[in-house]
Amino acid sequence: MTGSQDSKSPSDLIDGRIKELGDWRGEMLGRLRALIHQADPDVVETWKWRGVPVWEHDGMICTGETYKSVVKLTFAKGAALPDPSRLFNSSLEGNTRRAIDFQQGADIDEAGLKALVRAAVALNTSKAKR
Repeated sequence: MTGSQDSKSPSDLIDGRIKELGDWRGEMLGRLRALIHQADPDVVETWKWRGVPVWEHDGMICTGETYKSVVKLTFAKGAALPDPSRLFNSSLEGNTRRAIDFQQGADIDEAGLKALVRAAVALNTSKAKR
């Protein structure tokens, strides 16, 4: 089964997604991925729902979806996270998830994003220890 998706690691599949996009969305997804890893060096990459990059640590942190006009980071428990930088700008009506839509050329509030990732990890970790 060499070369099939089944034999590739989730990280390899995410690398492939970034490369296959080949435009600003791939670059943005790559930058966001790097910031997630900087915020949580112990993050685990997974690949779900036939092609969605997912970052986890004692549970899901966020997903990285790519659409025609946005790269969307959806935080699984975003509604429970402090967002002092007010990064969440999408999926605000739900009781659980919150998302950040990044459009072409958007600036990334790196410190704010890392704080959100760390808060999501802390929330997951506190629930995992109960």
